[in-house]
Amino acid sequence: MEIPSRFSNHTRTIVILLLTLTSGLVLTSGLPTSASAAKTSGTATFTTYELGGNPFVVGNSVGTVCPNTLRTCTNTEGEPAIRADPSGNFYGSSENVFCVVDRQCGGTFAWRSTDNGNHFTTLPLPNSVSTGSNGFSPAGGDTDIAVAPVRNNNGFYNIYVASLATAPPLANVYVSTSHDGGASWVLNPTGATIPVDDREWIAADGANKVCVSYHAYATTNNIFVTCSYDGGTTFTQVANAFDPSHAFNALYNNEIGNLAIDPNNHLIYQSFSSIANAGEETCLSCSTHVVWIAVSIDGGQSFTDYQVYVKPDVTVGYGHQFVNVSVDQAGNVYLVYSDNHNLWYSYSTTFGQSSNGPFRINSSPSSTAILPWSSAGHAGTLDVVWYGSSYYDGVNPPDSYPMTASWQVYFAQNLAATTPNSKWSQTTASGIIHYGGVCESGVTCTGNRDLLDDFGVAASPTTGFATIIYTSDQYVNSANEPAQPFGSGGGCTHSSTNSFECSHTDIAVQTGGTSLLSTGQHFQITKTDFAQIRNNPSLTVQVTNTGSEAINALTAQISGLPLNLPWTPALALQPGQTTTATTAALPTTLLLAVGNIYTITITANLSDGTTETQTVSAIYTLDAGIGL
Repeated sequence: MEIPSRFSNHTRTIVILLLTLTSGLVLTSGLPTSASAAKTSGTATFTTYELGGNPFVVGNSVGTVCPNTLRTCTNTEGEPAIRADPSGNFYGSSENVFCVVDRQCGGTFAWRSTDNGNHFTTLPLPNSVSTGSNGFSPAGGDTDIAVAPVRNNNGFYNIYVASLATAPPLANVYVSTSHDGGASWVLNPTGATIPVDDREWIAADGANKVCVSYHAYATTNNIFVTCSYDGGTTFTQVANAFDPSHAFNALYNNEIGNLAIDPNNHLIYQSFSSIANAGEETCLSCSTHVVWIAVSIDGGQSFTDYQVYVKPDVTVGYGHQFVNVSVDQAGNVYLVYSDNHNLWYSYSTTFGQSSNGPFRINSSPSSTAILPWSSAGHAGTLDVVWYGSSYYDGVNPPDSYPMTASWQVYFAQNLAATTPNSKWSQTTASGIIHYGGVCESGVTCTGNRDLLDDFGVAASPTTGFATIIYTSDQYVNSANEPAQPFGSGGGCTHSSTNSFECSHTDIAVQTGGTSLLSTGQHFQITKTDFAQIRNNPSLTVQVTNTGSEAINALTAQISGLPLNLPWTPALALQPGQTTTATTAALPTTLLLAVGNIYTITITANLSDGTTETQTVSAIYTLDAGIGL
């Protein structure tokens, strides 16, 4: 749900359905079949299938493995999110669009894949199970999901599912935490330190740190970031994402974007779009024509705001669900944003302090591109997805598109995204998911809101391949995408296609083509963490051998000065192996200042007698990793 800003009106329509139904559940496993998607360019290929998440059956499809041959993979969910853990497992969440008397009402569904996205298993429901029953759920709107980058004491990566309170609406942000891979959940109904909230996002760091960002309407639409250091049990740290010099971004002048945390250097990034300056507060024609990034280098205790891109045409808005931020392993930051026609990105190699762009992503036949999401991998690699249509008339917004406008999930990839005007491959990852208007303006909609506000993509850190989770309102009724037989109008049928009766969450899993690991380099600098800890400097550098030759030696420099790093394990480094060095012994002539950026240069001597050199940036932070 998104309360209106002065630029647009975003609210969620809740469909209430009064039914009492039961059904048996049988589990089996099937194989995905190829999506009927025409490739426009590039080499990525995808298969698609529906997830299991049926609130009308006993057990809510918990334990169902999809796809299968029993046609039990049906769901009534939409507006999904997806993340991957460091071992390559995927976790997804999506909000239920139905409310059923004496059964699941609202609430969030969740899934897990342990085979690279080829199958997903329905997990116990994060919201309802937390309350001790499968009945009324106190939350479920605007779901988002995060996965910890470090294992907890039990050997699992914590999973966090955030959603808005539904009883009463917008009262707070609910955070459900699983410490056991999704087998069980613990609920915290006060994830937001400041109540009366909307459009929350969630991101994780370390084994037990999790942060939530949200619009706080009691404070005139400020964006707050609140953090927990005990796995979501308590949220004790809160900061305004708008620094004192940019307080004009509040007062309903902004559209919130997602939250991201770099797990290597622990910087926190909050994206949003807004006006350019205080002088535009009274400008009636000014829209959210500026892309912003709020950056914290002290673990979320404070933020500094930077302009990423200022569109000279003040009537253009970039709050088209939503500005999206992601960070690659080298610490490069990417902002992806739509102007309701084309999709653009900017990148920063200076941790958000300065940016390059915009550069266009979409190409024909995607004449319209909205609702973007991104996932970054090795240095300079980026996947982006969006809902795209070949229709564009230059006059009407997507809300008013005719029924001849068809929509599909588009996927684009760039393996040199920090190079200006670098090439994007592009393909469709799904068949048609919707016809006609796509509403982005809540209660003022003249079109259709079945696709809701966002969806997602995540890339596996082990294979580099992407898995996409998205919404469709089409009646397909195939083995991999069976029709939901229950609903207020008789379920999803030929006659109810392209309506909420058919809205459901699907998966598109990449099966071929290039991946975010397809860099052709012999090694990657996979971590740089440079921080002042208890008034002393500490630098950690991690290198992974991504080639086919052993690395016999590694030499290092920091900002052009020789740097001695104690690598563990010791070299030689075989293909696929990783070595890490931590030191406080820096060159005596290196001038240190918190917030300054330094270059780290690593040269590898390979077993075939050749060398390869890579350089990344490192920012000197202030205890950003304390508490992890």
